[in-house]
Amino acid sequence: MKWFGRKAVRDAGRPFLFAGMAGRLAGEPWPRSYEAQVREAVLSNAVAQRALRLVSESVAGVVVVAETPQATPPSSAQPPSPSPAATGRIGAFLTPQLLENVAMHLLLNGNAFVRVIEDGEGMPAELFALRPERVTIEADARGWPAAYVYRVGEARTRIAARDGLGRPGVIHLRAPHPLDDHYGLGCLGAAAPAVAVHNASARWHKALLDNAARPSGALVYEPGDGAALSGEQYARLKAEMESLFQGSANAGRPLLLEGGLKWQAMSLTPADMDFVGLKAAAAREIALAFGVPPMLLGLPGDNTYANYKEANRALWRLTVLPMAGRILSGIAGGLSAWWPGLNLAVDMDQVTALHEDREALWRAVTAADFLTVEEKREMLGFAPARG
Repeated sequence: MKWFGRKAVRDAGRPFLFAGMAGRLAGEPWPRSYEAQVREAVLSNAVAQRALRLVSESVAGVVVVAETPQATPPSSAQPPSPSPAATGRIGAFLTPQLLENVAMHLLLNGNAFVRVIEDGEGMPAELFALRPERVTIEADARGWPAAYVYRVGEARTRIAARDGLGRPGVIHLRAPHPLDDHYGLGCLGAAAPAVAVHNASARWHKALLDNAARPSGALVYEPGDGAALSGEQYARLKAEMESLFQGSANAGRPLLLEGGLKWQAMSLTPADMDFVGLKAAAAREIALAFGVPPMLLGLPGDNTYANYKEANRALWRLTVLPMAGRILSGIAGGLSAWWPGLNLAVDMDQVTALHEDREALWRAVTAADFLTVEEKREMLGFAPARG
């Protein structure tokens, strides 16, 4: 019997996400495991780390508006109004630390798992973001998620997808993945080649600086009789070169040559000189994978945007707001089991990067004489005027 046939088929098309698969596969030019990619990009690359912080901290700084409709008779035309008690309780969950962690996991891994912790009354008391590389989804016979397994070392915790009342134990937020039904697609894998090139360029420049900021030369032995150095002479000469003349601390020290030795310097080839441009191109590709305009990361030579303000507006319109909307809608969908009809949204009036767009909308609506006051208030997102 094929006891492990179904599991092997299901895991065959999944990306490497777990720490147990850490390290570089044979013949791979860059690491494929999630933990190794995080160490290479976030912990060792300034461009990727800054891009990650720029997006996650921006998501953490949004002002969230929570609305829960009150129960009203079906015949009533009164629109739903927010419940102050529910709104205050939900607002206590959505801390900047939670939003920042969820945005970071969703951006890097493509998955964010939010643990719902209940109090003694069965109501949510806290939301906690789990590390995505430690979570495994268990599917039922029909392929739907049945439980989430959280592993820390040898410890293993199994959390049911929903309890007997249909309330979720874990809220799973995921970015769309074209080849996986349960796991999302992060940007870290797409940025791994550019990160590897950028880090390799940095190491090459560091090695060049350690060698007095110039390429190595060759010590040529040309005796008149055509003899060669003995093994002892070669070892002694190599040891003296490493101790007395190698490294930036010995830069400029003159060589004392004897016995037919001649120093021949080597110059940089055009391929070596292209490392600077290659590093800049890799930095732009990293910024592209994270959805951050290169101008905001201080990369020179970027003329895509007219100024810094336009680049900041593009960051919010194209990256921050879509991610914040995905996070808030997913959390609202999970908490709707306790608060039906819950709606979480970003207060666009509090986004400073979009104030000019808001002013242009106000001017256009105010100048529209063919609109009534109620229609203008509705277009600007205000409730109808009472009385």
